Amino acid sequence: MFANRRDFLLSGACAASAALFGSAAARLKAQQTEPPPETTTVRLAKGPSICIAPVYVVSDLLNAEGFTNVVYVETGTYTGSGASQGKAIWKSDVDFNLNFSGPLLLEIDKGLSTTILAGIHVGCFELFARDGIRSVADLKGRTVGIQSLESPPHVFLSAMATLVGLDPNKDFEWVTSAKVKPIELFAEGKIDAFLGFPPEPQRLRAQNIGHVIVNSAQDRPWSQYFCCMLAGNREFVRKNPVATKRLVRAMLRATDLCVSEPALTAQRIVERGSTAHLNDAVQTLAEVPYNRWRDYDPEDTIRFYALRLREAGMLKSNPAKVIADGTNWRFLSEVRRELGG
Repeated sequence: MFANRRDFLLSGACAASAALFGSAAARLKAQQTEPPPETTTVRLAKGPSICIAPVYVVSDLLNAEGFTNVVYVETGTYTGSGASQGKAIWKSDVDFNLNFSGPLLLEIDKGLSTTILAGIHVGCFELFARDGIRSVADLKGRTVGIQSLESPPHVFLSAMATLVGLDPNKDFEWVTSAKVKPIELFAEGKIDAFLGFPPEPQRLRAQNIGHVIVNSAQDRPWSQYFCCMLAGNREFVRKNPVATKRLVRAMLRATDLCVSEPALTAQRIVERGSTAHLNDAVQTLAEVPYNRWRDYDPEDTIRFYALRLREAGMLKSNPAKVIADGTNWRFLSEVRRELGG
């Protein structure tokens, strides 16, 4: 019998990891050929969206990689504006951040200390609208709720607008609110559309509020590109290449755990305080494609969103410059070979 729930969860994580990645002895032998990490402390950003599920199950895997001190830093990444929030993240001793691809490009364009290292999962955002609105094009002249400019919903909705020939700066009536969440305005019928990230879509569907006009896990072209990507503090990556590779490996293993051990992962999400509702976490893990990081090229995601955001007037750099200034795929390439990707 296990002494407590933590022992049970730890046992489950270890068993799941062994099933996924071979015997513990084989993994240990492979890791012994690498030098130890340059630091045993790693700081991970933690925001309110539960689609960053790998963050919540990665701690045991990081311990196995030699990180004895895994620190979670509350950043409020989801609701903050892109540029100011990016500065806050990298100035708050955060070493790695699992964030939405669009805002990461804005950080790189503004010269922040952001290096994208890998794509994690595809499609977690959903666009809800009121009756009579059936497409993004139908949002012309309508009210669209966002927490702030350059927040993830603002960035992704702007990309959607340009793809259908709309100008997000002129054709949407943006409604920003620092006190009332856009989901609440939508539920009260005060705005026409709202783009949500887990657990928001799960809650709206449970309450039968509005209808989905874009599901990025299912609808093209959004389902063909990464939503969340792993980024590191550029200085940390430069100074700590061994630690960075070990972090990338652990995070991708954690992403696999979201597929192979959804019950364990959902429980961890609740225990970390990202949602009080286990069912929200279970639904998110069932609906978000965590199984495609081996199949998709993260550069494709950057090219796609960089073009859309340039069209929207939000990005100055071209895709090639963003890739040159703000990416490093070396660690991903090495880990893919190890994990069979």
